[in-house]
Amino acid sequence: RDRPLQFSQIPGQRMTTTIVYDLEQIKEILPQRYPFLLIDRILELDPGVSCKGLKNISGSEPFFQGHFPDYPVMPGVLVVEALAQVGGVAAHSEVKGIPKILFGGIEKARFKRPVIPGDQLILEVVVEAHRQYLWHFAGTASVDGNVVATAQVKMMIFPPQA
Repeated sequence: RDRPLQFSQIPGQRMTTTIVYDLEQIKEILPQRYPFLLIDRILELDPGVSCKGLKNISGSEPFFQGHFPDYPVMPGVLVVEALAQVGGVAAHSEVKGIPKILFGGIEKARFKRPVIPGDQLILEVVVEAHRQYLWHFAGTASVDGNVVATAQVKMMIFPPQA
């Protein structure tokens, strides 16, 4: 499948690539599926360095049935999971095929405001370090330009044959 590429030509800046993935292309990268695939689109990607994704929060999300019926709030752990999935896309260029992805740890998770139906959640991760299968990401989730959550996420990302 063809993916649009745009290259930065700003002198003195490192070359970055913008790759936009739709939901079907994300499914070619990540093993998660509905209802646990928590990103709808990738907006920006600098492979192996950073990634920016989007999740449209609908009132019909299955987790809202019990969290909470009278005041629906996206569970914070799912916001962190969505950040981790964006991290999986960021790491994809280093791991061929659909990888096996496991959490290695979550540190310094902070939740600043609830994510509710109608919000558009922007998920940004930056690769802080990686060695072999262990990846460290700094993640920020925001709505309307306001930070709603931050976390440091550690993930183990294995190639399909591992």
